[in-house]
Amino acid sequence: MSIGSSITHCLLLTFTDTQELQLWHFLLFLGISLAALLGNSLIITSTACNQHLHNPTYVFLFNLSLLDLGCIFTAVPRSMANSLWDTRAISYTACAAQVFFFLFFILTEFSPLTIMSYDCYVAICKPLHYGTLLGSRGCVHMAAAAWGIGFLTALLHTANTFSLPLCQGNAVVQFCCEIPQILKLSCSHSYLREVGLLVVDACLACGCCVFVVRSYVQIFRAKLRIRLSKDSTKPFPHATLWLFFFRAVSLPTPKFPTVYTLISSHRRRIHSFNSA
Repeated sequence: MSIGSSITHCLLLTFTDTQELQLWHFLLFLGISLAALLGNSLIITSTACNQHLHNPTYVFLFNLSLLDLGCIFTAVPRSMANSLWDTRAISYTACAAQVFFFLFFILTEFSPLTIMSYDCYVAICKPLHYGTLLGSRGCVHMAAAAWGIGFLTALLHTANTFSLPLCQGNAVVQFCCEIPQILKLSCSHSYLREVGLLVVDACLACGCCVFVVRSYVQIFRAKLRIRLSKDSTKPFPHATLWLFFFRAVSLPTPKFPTVYTLISSHRRRIHSFNSA
């Protein structure tokens, strides 16, 4: 018996049982959500309207802002509504939709972050190949592939999780519906399939993180080499001055007359003139 036929709703965890604190929780998350909405909307609008920003970096930043808004407004509004109306219930359909969309946005978000690090790597370490490796058509294809892979992966996880029979009640010990807490309610060993899928996704996410770190390490090394090559020419004028200085000291210098010599010679001329 699946969750859909045995349980019609789930119970989410609340932040607090005090009405005043629930109101403060609602206001706090309302402010954070509005700030995130404003910031990401500015990025989306400026990137879409400005023709000069239609390059790979800002294309993926545009996608990243959309995904960020999706992650925030998948779970936060429901938690805010529960705090405002002092309720914990969420329907089965809403719980499944929350899991699907949250996974969809959060899994898709790894791809733009990884591609943006690769974009920086190519721009700094291989600037001559930037046009061929990251053209406009390639960026569109990579963005579409990221959204498609995220959609299929989220659909697979959601279908696999919500097909499991539940026998441990309907209390989800979390502020939103998520797969690990739903798996705790399962009474079937089939949940190991979903655990295996989660492990595979975690390994892929770690691989993306390693790729991002490696890209930025290469960028840092390239910038360091550029900085050192520039700095190595900076001491050259200073060394040249020292070279000229020691060269001038080592060469015989002409004997310029001093003030005392000039006065003495002038006195001798006057004395000889008077003697004559």
